[in-house]
Amino acid sequence: MFFNNQTKEEQLHYIKLLQTVGSLSNLFSESKTPALNYRAAENVFCKALNANNLARGDVSFDAFKGDIGIGLKTFIHGNGKKYEKIAEFNKDIEKLQNLNDEKTMKMIADLRNNRLAATKRAHGTNKMIYHLVTRKNGEFEIHEEEIHYIDFRSLRLDNKKTTDKNIFFQDIYAKYKFYIAKSTLYKQFLCDSPITRFNVDILDDPFEILMSNESQQNYMVHEKKEKYELEVKHEQIFLPLYSARSGKVEEKSGLNQWNARGRARHEDELYIPIPAWIHQQFEGFFPYDSHTDIKEEFTLILPDGKEISAKVCQQGGKGFMSNPNRLLGRWILRTILEKPIGQLVTYDDLDRAGIDSVLITKYGEYRFKINFSSKGSYEDFEEEFKS
Repeated sequence: MFFNNQTKEEQLHYIKLLQTVGSLSNLFSESKTPALNYRAAENVFCKALNANNLARGDVSFDAFKGDIGIGLKTFIHGNGKKYEKIAEFNKDIEKLQNLNDEKTMKMIADLRNNRLAATKRAHGTNKMIYHLVTRKNGEFEIHEEEIHYIDFRSLRLDNKKTTDKNIFFQDIYAKYKFYIAKSTLYKQFLCDSPITRFNVDILDDPFEILMSNESQQNYMVHEKKEKYELEVKHEQIFLPLYSARSGKVEEKSGLNQWNARGRARHEDELYIPIPAWIHQQFEGFFPYDSHTDIKEEFTLILPDGKEISAKVCQQGGKGFMSNPNRLLGRWILRTILEKPIGQLVTYDDLDRAGIDSVLITKYGEYRFKINFSSKGSYEDFEEEFKS
């Protein structure tokens, strides 16, 4: 589905890196099953197969390449039938209160599907797959399967398995488990037909190897710099897609700036609010001088890799806008939120897509990247950094 379509060089490089990471398992455990941290698996996948790493973005994919969105998982193989976490809904607890099992199942399915759809639109992908690395004694296996939307027509509860702690359900594509206490959705993966498998030789004493001169050749990997390598210390901030003061999407500002009075405005005109404290706490993050109100343009990279011009705008630098501003507006309003022209954006629209914030990552003084982030991301950021 994906792996077999990569170049032979990329495939071999990926396997070699996985073998190298797995060989160091005795740093962490004494098991004969090689260890593979999920973050290491994500980084190895993106480095070897030249995919875009979305781990920082808090979205439904972990990576994407071309028109394929990819969910990455690694777990102990066992009997090949494993329930693994695929989504969390901690920010949606209020919606799930006082619902019976069937209504909870349908709500979770709807939330999951909306998140997947929003992530697809944001990254311009047409296909979705899971890429799995399962771990056995002395070896890894690679499996892949399609990511499906949960199918409402065939959706049904498994009353025999459902308890007061877990709700089990299934559709024509897969079996699921919703762990109520943690608001976490699990999917059952069936790993019986690997794309490939390969041995992993676990080093008896990885410390000895790492401290030796040989490690300079075998374990000190010097790769080319990533396309968007971070160059600054405070490299990320979150911005709300709503008014942080009112908790709402205002009718004549922010995402609804097109509806403001005064001059004639384009139907896609908008800006993303920048709370004043961010300029104070992260002074110099944007090419904007709050003392002189000088605003310089910079390059903004969208999740799909497209680059547009943007700048801080409004008096006091209270907004983040593209130039022309309709570019960012068309992407957010029409592509991501799918709002008809002339219809006001509300917080419910953000809620439906499972987002209410954007993550801005700085790669240089005049180079930034934007991605959507899940509900509550800005609130958590504000609680941590606002003094």
